[in-house]
Amino acid sequence: MEKEVKLNLDRPIIFFDLETTGTNVTHDRIVEISFIKVYPDGHEEKKTRRLNPEMPIPPASTAVHHITDDDVKNEPTFRQIAKSLLDIFEGCDIAGYNSNKFDVPVLMEEFGRCGINFDISGRRFIDVQNIFHKMEQRTLVAAYKFYCGADLDDAHSALADTQATYEVLLGQLRKYPDLQNNVEYLAKFSTIGRNLDLAARIILDDNDVPVFNFGKHKGKAVKEVLKREPSFFDWIMQGDFPKNTKDVLCQLKYKYQRKK
Repeated sequence: MEKEVKLNLDRPIIFFDLETTGTNVTHDRIVEISFIKVYPDGHEEKKTRRLNPEMPIPPASTAVHHITDDDVKNEPTFRQIAKSLLDIFEGCDIAGYNSNKFDVPVLMEEFGRCGINFDISGRRFIDVQNIFHKMEQRTLVAAYKFYCGADLDDAHSALADTQATYEVLLGQLRKYPDLQNNVEYLAKFSTIGRNLDLAARIILDDNDVPVFNFGKHKGKAVKEVLKREPSFFDWIMQGDFPKNTKDVLCQLKYKYQRKK
């Protein structure tokens, strides 16, 4: 009989999952959000909310999550729930499945459209997919089967995926004795690479110097690129990059300018 595992928390943590109109972080919109908020004393709050994305849901996306335009036409927009959602996430660490690269950046974009800064400083992020890939190299459905010993019904519904992600993390803690039941440790362990932004467009090199991790300046120091080619900064600011990436680049630019 497997031993029961409970997360060792020093503050609330939110497991959440999004269903969206597509996979473009900067342009696609949320059609459903589910979350499980777990408190240090072990009690949980669960909620699912469908949203009107204010744009058509492509058939290809509906084929994945089975949510149609008709399903959400009378639902609130993100703007209408933004402040209450911000309160729910206040002071919480965050966990999800592929959440560092997709769900969190999409959420930040949605808040940004409402003029709200979703501050991620001081938060710890556990990406259960990264733990899984480091340990086993598989998908969420396979992860659920592997760690929980059951088939994942209703895959690609936000609530089912959110619940499965939470249960998979508990299963990982049961299976791997060396995996510390500590949010600080799990957040660091579930991070792939040494990225400064969630999309890993800017990372630290072996000397802890921020460098670009894409395009023609890949591997080059951000400070030197901004100095020699200022237009590259403007190109990113005007381009199709996540808000979080732009925020990190702005912070670095401000830091370098102060040191002049």
